[in-house]
Order: sequence, then structure tokens, then C-alpha cells
Amino acid sequence: MSLKGKRILIAKPGLDGHDVGAKVIALALRDAGADVIYTGLRKSPEHIARVAVDEDVDAVGLSILSGSHKELVSEIVARLDDLDAGDIKVFVGGTIPPADHEDLKGSGAAGVFTAEMTIDEVLAEMDRELAP
Repeated sequence: MSLKGKRILIAKPGLDGHDVGAKVIALALRDAGADVIYTGLRKSPEHIARVAVDEDVDAVGLSILSGSHKELVSEIVARLDDLDAGDIKVFVGGTIPPADHEDLKGSGAAGVFTAEMTIDEVLAEMDRELAP
């Protein structure tokens, strides 16, 4: 597995102020060879999409613990589409009930990650999705 050369934006949309998980994933991605950009806390969908385009990323990883994952993923995917960047893959992780996984994928999420998954499982899934 190698994410070498991939550019990945890690973002914390909405009002959630807990970013330990996002930082852990950002470090793991960096250690796997990815170039990682972290937006910081409480960013709007518009801001996240704009940074993704400006930074020419391959993927956006969203960390959402607030329960608003369905709305935020849909909004970010829509904002990326508005910017002609619908090819940027969107991944989401956090406190996400299993019943919502298919809805998120239907809204455009390339992968849904939970706290039960190991970091290696998350990285392997991202590697598969981002392979040429």
C-alpha cells in the first residue's frame, strides 16, 4: 500500500470541535506517503470545497462527530460539483451509524470509516479508491 504522491485534504466541517481523530488520520496518511493539508476546525462546505480545488487534492477526508454527516457530505459533494471538481473523492469518518453508510455512499462518499476500523484498514481502503 502506498499513498505516496496523493494529495489529501482533511477537514472538520460544521460545529464539532473535536479533532483528535482527524489529526491521527492526517499523521497516518502522511506516514503512508501522502501530502496532507488540514483545514482546522469548523469549516463550511464552501470553504472545504474551495481549499480542495485550490490545493489540487485527490481526495477530501471529512471527520464528523456531530451527527450532521448526511447533510454535510451532500453539501460538500455539491460544492465540489459546482466548482467542476466532482472527480475529487470524498471520504467520511466519525460517529456514523451503520444504517447511514449506504445513504452517504449514495450522496457521493467514496468510503465511510468508523471508530471500529483500524488505521491500516482506513489507509488500505483509501489506497484502493485512489488507485489509478
